[in-house]
Amino acid sequence: MSLDQSSQPIKPLRIAVLVSGSGSNLQVLIDAMQAGALPIEIVGIISNREDAYAIKRAEQANIPVAVLSHTDSGKRMAIKTFESHASAQLTAWQPDLIVLAGFMRVLSGSFIDNAPAPMINLHPSLLPVYKGLDTHQRVLQAGERHHGCSIHVVTAELDAGQVLTQAVLNVNINDTVESLQSRVQKLEHQLLPWTILLLAKNALSLTVDNISSKATTYLPALPLQLFIDV
Repeated sequence: MSLDQSSQPIKPLRIAVLVSGSGSNLQVLIDAMQAGALPIEIVGIISNREDAYAIKRAEQANIPVAVLSHTDSGKRMAIKTFESHASAQLTAWQPDLIVLAGFMRVLSGSFIDNAPAPMINLHPSLLPVYKGLDTHQRVLQAGERHHGCSIHVVTAELDAGQVLTQAVLNVNINDTVESLQSRVQKLEHQLLPWTILLLAKNALSLTVDNISSKATTYLPALPLQLFIDV
């Protein structure tokens, strides 16, 4: 499976990104897009927090931003209100792929099923273990020898969709929650663009039928894994 980009030109993958925080993974995608290293076009960013630094990153790159944090009356948006506005915005942008990168709200099954494009999420653990929050702390408390991050298809069940790719590291004896978080974040910055490149080149599929049919003796079973020492 070659990642050589010198072959036939690839139509840019239209991507919308949902964020809640600093947006370091968003910045990786912006940099790769601007450098021509990834065949993508980031068509818009949706943030559920008005103070997310990811908003500034998008604005500096002239990427459209929709901030859906509070209603006109000043109240924090309920999830149904957020989903209604987010759905309308995504439909207007018409992305090929929706990426949840540090997005910290749980989306309903109805929103996911009716989204205008497939949705993937970046999660800081080696799924299916350690779904949910506080993954680094839980990994250390359990005495795990390995940790990492996963990219999976978003489904109604939290962190339960098909895992597409993973990046793995060894847990050091002197690791803290903070050091482990920093090391895993470095993995995320490599795993996300790598996965999106595979999707853009049709080397990886998001549909359940194609996922199962490709698990043959000629192709590796999912998830694809990167073993990285950071």
